Amino acid sequence: MKVTAIYVRVSTDRQAQAQTIQQQVERLQAHLAREGQTLTEDSIFRDDGYSGASLNRPGLDQLRDRVSRACFERVLITSPDRLARRFVHQMLILEEWERAGCEVQFLDRPMSQDPHDQLLLQIRGAVAEYERVLIAERMRRGRQLKLHSGTLLPWTTPPYGYRLASDRPRDPAGVRIESIEGALVQELFVRYLEPQGTLLGLAKYLLELGIPSPLGNARWSAASLRGILTNPAYTGKLCVGRRRSRPPRTRRSATHPLGKPARGADFTSPDEWTLVGSIPALVTEDVFDQVQKKLALNMKQAARNNKSHSYLLRALVSCGACQAACISRTTNGGRSYYACRCLAQPLYSGHDKRCRSRYIPADQLDTIVWQDLSALIREPESIVKALQRVHDGHWLPQQLQARREILQKAQATLRQQLERLTEAYLAGVLQLPEYQRRRQELDTRNASLEQQTRELTAQVDRQQEISQMAVSIEDFCQRVQTGLANASFAQKRTLRRSGDPLCGPDSCPQRNHSFLSFA
Repeated sequence: MKVTAIYVRVSTDRQAQAQTIQQQVERLQAHLAREGQTLTEDSIFRDDGYSGASLNRPGLDQLRDRVSRACFERVLITSPDRLARRFVHQMLILEEWERAGCEVQFLDRPMSQDPHDQLLLQIRGAVAEYERVLIAERMRRGRQLKLHSGTLLPWTTPPYGYRLASDRPRDPAGVRIESIEGALVQELFVRYLEPQGTLLGLAKYLLELGIPSPLGNARWSAASLRGILTNPAYTGKLCVGRRRSRPPRTRRSATHPLGKPARGADFTSPDEWTLVGSIPALVTEDVFDQVQKKLALNMKQAARNNKSHSYLLRALVSCGACQAACISRTTNGGRSYYACRCLAQPLYSGHDKRCRSRYIPADQLDTIVWQDLSALIREPESIVKALQRVHDGHWLPQQLQARREILQKAQATLRQQLERLTEAYLAGVLQLPEYQRRRQELDTRNASLEQQTRELTAQVDRQQEISQMAVSIEDFCQRVQTGLANASFAQKRTLRRSGDPLCGPDSCPQRNHSFLSFA
């Protein structure tokens, strides 16, 4: 008798509370009981409230690990959409378990290795994915309709100083002011308008009072305070469209790997906001407008926007002791340094103590990096190799690499299905009309996968441009070499920026100094 495991899943917490996951367990246990088999608790894998559109599920991860160690010979599931809602994900898991020698059986739709059943499984997987997208689109349109009609809040977590009604948490009419926090918000607006009011001053004031931040931290960050002072909800207005999502531009620190890119957001102008409702106000519009003007003025006059001093590696140096980014400083005597942000501004960095690192002489470090960059230009072979690696796609972020691998596996599966379908037609199992219909479905699906692959490639790799750069890079280096000795600061800065995408720190060891951290 085969060693069997069962997998059950529900998509939402509401379904989990309704015991639908227990109903799945009982059905699967009853089926195994009819076969004369019982289950232990460690053979039951659950995912309560996890969407089938993602593979990031703890129960499924545990099951996949156990299957890879040959702990089970069979996995029993109620239906394919409980395993995954995406066709590509279904194919990935089924092929993975097939290679591990594990059989997958669906209680509602028993399948075999027959080509017809396999094709039907893929079609049902595509239909399940279509249903998920359709449901998501209907829910999105419904939320938008309620939002613009003023019957739905644009956020699920209320701003600091407000509370939601427990019985109607998304109803604007149920929003009320929390008296203590509301008074603090009003005080923050007033104190910031004082002649010496700054975000750092407000953070120090709240730290002295011992008032925790909205997230429960002992220290308030400048970002949290700015978020409060710029939120129009405190004037009683519920607005949407304040931010526009965009891809990330830079990494957080030069010593941190890129990893999974977090999307950024840009604030839009008030003219682009859409008023969708109102809540009780904490400050007047006149006070709010005065705060916005002062924030804009302080930002313009901030030290970080002072470009009177020249730093070749501005925003590229990080501290080797605490991994924080380094800021640029010039003393009254004219000496320039790169200083750890935690050393200069520990409150902003969220550390209990100042960093023990020392100041880094900017002139010396800039000279070292410029010499490295000049040596790289004089010997451009490493740049050509790096460009070739980019062209071959070796530098794709891990997330994009995983997507590319999934698409490649899905295309391989479609090719196998096409071969099986053709064999069935040649063997006389299928008539020509049926063969043409199924062939058209496979071709359509394959075209969709190819389109996704092209879009993925366009996001991370401009192959034609990089190929042209690889052809002309040596000529470019030859032209630049003659002016390296007498290059001005502006030219050095431009060359340093233009060299950033040419090679990465793992393939161009000569450029590592410009990304080193110093203790």
